[in-house]
Amino acid sequence: MGGSGTAGGVALRALPAAATFAGFIAAWQLAVVCLGIREYLLPTPLAVLEAMVSSEIPWTKHIAITAIEILGAFLIAALGGVLLGAAIAWSEALSRALTPFLVFVNTLPKVAIAPLFLIWLGYGILPNMLIGALIGFFPVVINTAVGLAQIDAELLDLGRVFHAPKWKVFAKIRLPNAYPYVLGALKVTATSAVVGAVVGEFVASQAGLGYVIITTQSSMNTPVAFAALAFISLLGLALFALVGILSRALVPWGEVAEL
Repeated sequence: MGGSGTAGGVALRALPAAATFAGFIAAWQLAVVCLGIREYLLPTPLAVLEAMVSSEIPWTKHIAITAIEILGAFLIAALGGVLLGAAIAWSEALSRALTPFLVFVNTLPKVAIAPLFLIWLGYGILPNMLIGALIGFFPVVINTAVGLAQIDAELLDLGRVFHAPKWKVFAKIRLPNAYPYVLGALKVTATSAVVGAVVGEFVASQAGLGYVIITTQSSMNTPVAFAALAFISLLGLALFALVGILSRALVPWGEVAEL
């Protein structure tokens, strides 16, 4: 009984998004058919769906490679961002030393850095992971530092009353307070990791969904390119949904703070 109610609630919350997607796809199909747009310019959703299920492209291989790159980029950005944010919040000296450097790194054009990663590390999954992580880690750093710093003064006073050491206040008071901020940043990083991994594949790769898009340009096989884009979006949505599930598990008392 409870389970069906929960499932019904989830379905009800998903209904507006599903209706929006359905309306967009229907309008897309009608526009292409009614306006007579050629397939190499804009394929119909049905043509894209046919390309997605076609056996001519080894979709499983390309999806698996891109998924590994996205997940790796997300985990590197999440772990590195939380550790750097914690270091900034822990020590004012580290904050003064690290913050300007991190801002400098974040302002570097990632598309321009991508070829350097390939020169240093060669072709493969790792450079694309690092490019994705570089794009996604900065929001995690900032939100972690903010969440650890913005503490109710009464909670800190309580720690002093009980003579709690700094590490214990950090672990028991500051860290739980930062959960909503960190998880909010991870939602942004989930999408940034997708962008970064695909950017790496665009620059130079031998497999992956970004590679499929690049190789279809010469043949103008637009349905396949759109199919690859659809798979990339599905991977991004899946990672975003996983972060949402994690958010509800760790922060059940309220909404996750957004950037």
